[in-house]
Amino acid sequence: MIDLKFLRDNPDVVRASQVTRGDDPALVDALLEADEARRQAIKAADELRAEQKAFGKKIGQASPEERPALLEGSNELKERVKAAEEEQKAAEERVQAAQMRLGNVVEGAPAGGEDDYVVLEHVGQPREFDFEPKDHLDLGESLGLIDMKRGTKVSGSRFYYLTGDGALLQLGMLTLAAQKARDAGFQVMIPPVLVRPEIMNGTGFLGEHSDEIYYLERDDLYLVGTSEVALAGYHADEIIDLSRGPVKYAGWSSCFRREAGSYGKDTRGILRVHQFDKLEMFVYCKPEEAAAQHQALLAMEREMLSAVEVPYRIIDVAGGDLGSSAARKFDTEAWVPTQNTYRELTSTSNCTTFQARRLSTRYRDENGKPQVAATLNGTLATTRWLVAILENNQRADGSVVVPEALRPFVGKEILEPR
Repeated sequence: MIDLKFLRDNPDVVRASQVTRGDDPALVDALLEADEARRQAIKAADELRAEQKAFGKKIGQASPEERPALLEGSNELKERVKAAEEEQKAAEERVQAAQMRLGNVVEGAPAGGEDDYVVLEHVGQPREFDFEPKDHLDLGESLGLIDMKRGTKVSGSRFYYLTGDGALLQLGMLTLAAQKARDAGFQVMIPPVLVRPEIMNGTGFLGEHSDEIYYLERDDLYLVGTSEVALAGYHADEIIDLSRGPVKYAGWSSCFRREAGSYGKDTRGILRVHQFDKLEMFVYCKPEEAAAQHQALLAMEREMLSAVEVPYRIIDVAGGDLGSSAARKFDTEAWVPTQNTYRELTSTSNCTTFQARRLSTRYRDENGKPQVAATLNGTLATTRWLVAILENNQRADGSVVVPEALRPFVGKEILEPR
């Protein structure tokens, strides 16, 4: 939810943001009109309440003969106040509905859609193979790491088992990520994976991509697609202490996505699945600290990607490909040899005050006055990383070299075919 004061002062900035996102700039004017109507409704209701208060004093001072006529006028005024308050409530609801339709104000992201990203940097060199590389599923099956057939038998398409060393590889990767997060000042959390509608809506996930989310109708609960949701809700309706710097959490959870509309796309293996595990960083900070914290989250992702020894690139995601809550987002994409392209492994988003305003998460400034906090998120490890780890570290005999940083968790240097 964007700041109405910012909107009033900078309508052209918000219109430009809408254009960058590929959204309708007319929504800005609709919100401005609704906001003006709300302010007029508040003024009218306040004036009537003041008149009612003064009229009450007049009745108290009236003679017995004057009082019946005044009481009749008082009842009429009471009805007018009630009607004005109902109009004020309706006007406020119209403003909130209009606010919810606007995405966050884009800050520095390039214009355009999914293919209009800007590559900021390449890290590492894609490997040249002197043999025909196998894809991650062929490797995973031959090494006894992934069982898609039984996952499909038990749960349906796009479910899988990680077995043996495959399970240890993921657990090791996530544990390493948790350790790095802890050492960087993050509090490690295992949050709920079911959240209430107001929390899911507060993070901005119930907009145009709501068909991606699993909903349990009988319980009125949503399964999270990222622990960002539960971590954003952790301090909902609270005033948090940011006097000693940003508050940082790292949530380890299973995540669930319906992958609606993606049938026939990336259906092989574990690149695009319905359930996966993830270690997600989440930061609360003062708005003026958000840009620096965004770079800090990206630096954490760089460190973790270096530890698992895969070549990758960093992209600045275009405005039209941002989620509604993000003002700017950087993705890291690892090289996948058998696809001859880069595929997303992590993303980190600066959500400025968008989520915290919707969830009423505030802090006190130097004068003790409550202000809306900023929130940021970033992925530090997830199941999808196994795709890049396996394919980039394979050998001609079908074995895979375990990245050195993960060997203490897996207990092996080489994963050998069965």
